[in-house]
Amino acid sequence: MSWRSSFRCSKFRYVFGKPATKEHSYDGVPITRSVHDNHYCSANPCFIAMVTECAGGGAFLVLPIHCLGRVDPHYPRVCGHSGRVLDVKWNPFNDYCIASCSEDCTVKIWDIPVCGVQQNLTKARKTLTGHSRRVAIIEWHPTAENLLLSSGYDCKVLLWDVSQSGSVIRHPVRVVLMPVHHRYPSEALLLSVSFNSDGSRLAVTSKDRRIRVLEPRTGKILQVSSSKTHRANKVLYIRGLKMLLSTGSSPWNHRQIILWDPDDLSEPLYEEDLDGSAGVLFPFYDPDTQMLYLAGKGDGNIRYYELSSEKPYISFLMEYRSLLPQKGLGVMPKRGLDVRACEIFRFYRLIAVKDLVEPLSMVIPRKQSEVFQEDLYPMTAGNQAALTAQEWLLGINRGPVLMSLRPEAHVENPYAEIPVDKNQLKQLSQLAYQDAKYPRELSDLSGWQPDETESPLWSYRCTPHCREPAEKPPPTTESELLQAFYKQQDEIRGLKEELHQKEVGSKTENGFIVYKNDDVSL
Repeated sequence: MSWRSSFRCSKFRYVFGKPATKEHSYDGVPITRSVHDNHYCSANPCFIAMVTECAGGGAFLVLPIHCLGRVDPHYPRVCGHSGRVLDVKWNPFNDYCIASCSEDCTVKIWDIPVCGVQQNLTKARKTLTGHSRRVAIIEWHPTAENLLLSSGYDCKVLLWDVSQSGSVIRHPVRVVLMPVHHRYPSEALLLSVSFNSDGSRLAVTSKDRRIRVLEPRTGKILQVSSSKTHRANKVLYIRGLKMLLSTGSSPWNHRQIILWDPDDLSEPLYEEDLDGSAGVLFPFYDPDTQMLYLAGKGDGNIRYYELSSEKPYISFLMEYRSLLPQKGLGVMPKRGLDVRACEIFRFYRLIAVKDLVEPLSMVIPRKQSEVFQEDLYPMTAGNQAALTAQEWLLGINRGPVLMSLRPEAHVENPYAEIPVDKNQLKQLSQLAYQDAKYPRELSDLSGWQPDETESPLWSYRCTPHCREPAEKPPPTTESELLQAFYKQQDEIRGLKEELHQKEVGSKTENGFIVYKNDDVSL
């Protein structure tokens, strides 16, 4: 019998956590005191949203991602809920759209202005009113546009198409689970949900601490775990390896991680006891590097592992340790990472004892970090939807549209069927930006009011109506829908490029944002 070393060679063995300094964190954020096992934070390349504590309702804070340092206590918030906000999630295909769920039994969809929240935002674009008790879980579909899943304490699991007309949507497009004859079974009260890569399967954990795999269009239960030695709390699809991972506890109250075959939940593939702490373990998985991160609620440490399709399936790499416990965590999408610094993952740790939100970058050391590392950044899921909500409801499944993280790289949508004139769309996006920048030339844009006291200068001010453009007739055909979609994406991309070229000032004068390298002041 030949000797085999237990050491496993891996290029991710020396990954380390690099916390941001207090000056490069978000300080003075009154983090919520809610006891639900949610993340309470969501981030994208433009904004970061954090659920905050407030009196007389629920609110959350939306900050530009580069607005670091001390946060003004009177900074405007999104405060349209009448009950405590339980979680927030950014739309993966629209960096200016966010969903929130609350104890007031509603789910709301908000449009965040490009310039950020300038005053308290109380009117949501959509309000979903299908639940009769508090809503604790929301999750966007990974590939279909405008499709949102919600789960509440009324034991209902609903799918919504937020592109439907009307400001209030009362009827979901699908009912995945619901109580029968006014009975509230424990399997319908969900603790966590996770879609697979194309959104054709839904894994859930319930109050009975079992794992179930569902067909989300019909609600049919395909698999149920039968392990009596594992009480599951969180579940996560391991995309690319065709496995499920669950975190929970053993009968001896030891925290566990278990790997499953999603087609057969009768026996686990791998099982490991971690420690005897009581906090819930939040799992995060990066399919590009096949790395798993485990962060416990109330812990100060984050463990990270490397997964593989062969036994023993999981290998421990390293552990980040901190003396400050985290109440929740947000994650930056891969397209928002700093590839020049070899950053492969980024957390936003909510440290309630310090009223601090601390960015934590997972970095792999490389000698030539300024050179794009092909092996660290393969093609990854981008911000383009693979199909519409109606196509998915008809039974079509498509994987995510991939993009390259190489600077200035662009990958066409493989599912697009209508040719698009990119030059024409670029001209339209430039015109749209010029119209927004010089509102004096637009007579029909009532939201912009020129400052007559400084007419010779490039100065203007924005009113609360600036985020409500004039209504246009909605597209009716599939071709018009695709053209409108690509036009919107190009306009957003053009605006983001212009905004990133400006250096935002860190100080505020009389409640207005001052830009250092520009003659324009809002």
